[in-house]
Amino acid sequence: MHRAALCALAFAATLAWADAPVQPQVLIEAFGDSTTLGISCSDGHCGPRDDNAVTYLQEQLRAKYGERVSVVNDGVGGTMATQLRDGTGPGRKGAWKDRLAASNAQIVTINYGINEVMHNQTPEQFYQAETDLVKTAQALGKLPVLQTSNPMPDGRLNARLADMAAMTRRVAAEQHVPLVDHYAQISAMADWKTHMSDGAHPKPELYRAKAQQDFQVIDPLVRRLFGVAALSQRQSARVPTPLHSTSDNPTRGNS
Repeated sequence: MHRAALCALAFAATLAWADAPVQPQVLIEAFGDSTTLGISCSDGHCGPRDDNAVTYLQEQLRAKYGERVSVVNDGVGGTMATQLRDGTGPGRKGAWKDRLAASNAQIVTINYGINEVMHNQTPEQFYQAETDLVKTAQALGKLPVLQTSNPMPDGRLNARLADMAAMTRRVAAEQHVPLVDHYAQISAMADWKTHMSDGAHPKPELYRAKAQQDFQVIDPLVRRLFGVAALSQRQSARVPTPLHSTSDNPTRGNS
């Protein structure tokens, strides 16, 4: 009898575990150039830093939602949007459509523009590449979030970068996707140039400011994803109540 009771308890515990709701997870993948990767310069040395915008964004999201949210840094220094689309250039891991088809991310952020300026790409080429990236992501069930680049201290290069930022805004408006306008928001800061470590890469404090701007746009998307997941769990957990015709067993609703 004792052994039978233990077996029964173990079976009941297994059923209870199986019926427990699975906590939804949200995965965000951040794609971009060296400013996504998190390169910063100090004492003449430039390299990736742990205190970058992607890390700061994950910290803010986890402070609110716990470890149910993960932000993966897929930034690659020296790259352009065309290379991400086509699977070419440094750190290539296959064409965009293939990478996303194999990805579990619900949200993907896209941040380019600086290397397009440095490699004399036209704004029209950049516009087409970002449009392709967004449309492919949407077709594969991902939610793309576009980000304009942070500005550059060199006035001539920054003017050309403004044209790239304008193209990113255009794509976001045409494809109806969220936009984080780093270029406009940072340019409006009176002392932003003092927070640049060189001609393209922010210091950690400016990376933190970028993460705060990202959070303002991405947090509502994460909250919505968790809300949809919770609603789906509640709906799947509902068990139809049998209908009875006798007065002793009135019909009960499930709502």
